[in-house]
Amino acid sequence: MAKTSSSAGASARPPRARKSRAETGEAARIEAIFARLAAALPQPRTELEYRNPFTLLVAVALSAQATDVSVNKATKAVFALADTPRKMVDLGEDRLRDMIRTIGLYRGKAKNVIAMSRLLIERFGGEVPREREALESLPGVGRKTANVVMNVAFDAPLIAVDTHILRVSNRMPIAPGKTPLTVELGLERVTPERYRLNAHHWLILHGRYVCKARRPECWRCVVEDLCRFPAKTTAGSPNGAAA
Repeated sequence: MAKTSSSAGASARPPRARKSRAETGEAARIEAIFARLAAALPQPRTELEYRNPFTLLVAVALSAQATDVSVNKATKAVFALADTPRKMVDLGEDRLRDMIRTIGLYRGKAKNVIAMSRLLIERFGGEVPREREALESLPGVGRKTANVVMNVAFDAPLIAVDTHILRVSNRMPIAPGKTPLTVELGLERVTPERYRLNAHHWLILHGRYVCKARRPECWRCVVEDLCRFPAKTTAGSPNGAAA
């Protein structure tokens, strides 16, 4: 009886959905894209300079609508004086504002960093939380900033979608979508697990230095043959269009 019941149970299980040939081919293409990006840059790192999770959080918050280069120039002096929430509060909003004046939206950012530092002391004992919900409760911290901090500081396999990743993901395409959240969820779904920890670094750097907004440098792209972008460029073409 037990044997018969077991057979009946097994036959009652729904069959596993098989991937179509197209889905299998697409998965292989995406796997190859990340494999090549990984081979070209085995140990990618954020270009923001930081000393600890707190200074990373501050740097990422300051980098909104600003370049990493401009943020690094400003934070070098700031972090020499204030690399903890308590020291940042003691530094004060007025002085911080003067020190980050070269960064876009510096007034609001200075206000947020000081408020953020106070809340870290009051709610989290001066430590940067590891959870997205807790991070997003801080002034000036949205989903992208939270994802970067969790990924870089705490090795969470998350993808923080900025303008570079949004562009690259739609161009190739890997996980096309109109909004950062749509692209983020799509990338999490299709990126092979072994590449997920560093995926957003590879895509950001690729978008920043190769797959540029105005004129992608397709002639030196390591995944050019895997990319389906219709307006590829060549180095010798005067107008940037493919020859």
